Amino acid sequence: MVKSVKIYSNFYIKSNHKNSILLIGNFDGLHLGHQKLFKLAQNFKKKYSLKMGVMTFEPMPKMFFNKNLNNFRISNQKQKINLLKKFDVDFVIVKKFDKKFSKTKSINFIKDILNNRLGAKFVFVSNNFRFGNKREGNVKQLIQYETLYNYKIIKPKPLSKNKKIISSTLIRKYLEDGKLDKANKFLNREWSIEGKVIKGRQLGKKIGFPTANIDIKSYILAKPGVYAVKAKKENTTKFVRGIANLGYRPTFNQKKILLEVHLFNFSENLYNKYLTVNFLKFIRKEKKFKNIGQLKKQIKIDLQKAKKI
Repeated sequence: MVKSVKIYSNFYIKSNHKNSILLIGNFDGLHLGHQKLFKLAQNFKKKYSLKMGVMTFEPMPKMFFNKNLNNFRISNQKQKINLLKKFDVDFVIVKKFDKKFSKTKSINFIKDILNNRLGAKFVFVSNNFRFGNKREGNVKQLIQYETLYNYKIIKPKPLSKNKKIISSTLIRKYLEDGKLDKANKFLNREWSIEGKVIKGRQLGKKIGFPTANIDIKSYILAKPGVYAVKAKKENTTKFVRGIANLGYRPTFNQKKILLEVHLFNFSENLYNKYLTVNFLKFIRKEKKFKNIGQLKKQIKIDLQKAKKI
């Protein structure tokens, strides 16, 4: 059974969560590199009998500063918190990243937040961690104030596989390039999108392949195309196999990116339900067909491939 985790939206945390181990970062996707960090923190938790917490930010700072960066996330906030629960985390601080917070001086972040409000004892960060107004703070500054503010910085070496450092940036690149197998390997699970099923133009239903349509919101735009998937409704554990098209549906001249999921041997009404869609295999890239007949013929071929997977 997954333990309950206290979620804070500010730095005024309960006294029993102060003087803890604190991990700071976006942790987008919570990939193998992040998992290595959390496993090390779990060892510290056991050794020193301390609570363990996470500080993360909403929206992600990069999306805050670049308003045109609409599709960027590997996981949404809810998925991130559910993944964190698996690492014996006691609390999560989801700090709203706004203009006021972005102007915080780095020394004030250390003195007022890390020390005065949180009383962190061990602070886990990546070596390229930057913070404070105009990213003025770095790991070197954090280490400089360790003794004065009674904390210890832990910054393990990044995890590498085949001479590649595992990072959220690399995983986004794999997804954009259609290298789903590599992305899933570095995530140590199947990449997934969660979203509410919306009512579309029912184009799939008209050609004999009804789909559940999901607006992908701020998720990274993986390579547009057809994927073998499995999906489940919120608060359920049973997955149903299927096929999905992620893209712009050029045959129908659509301009908005959409995830369309067709589930095998499934007839339940999913409108307004939340689905988790796990991506299993990239089948083919998206393309425009001359007519509906050609599209239907290709869909039948795609379905056979997906069922074999």
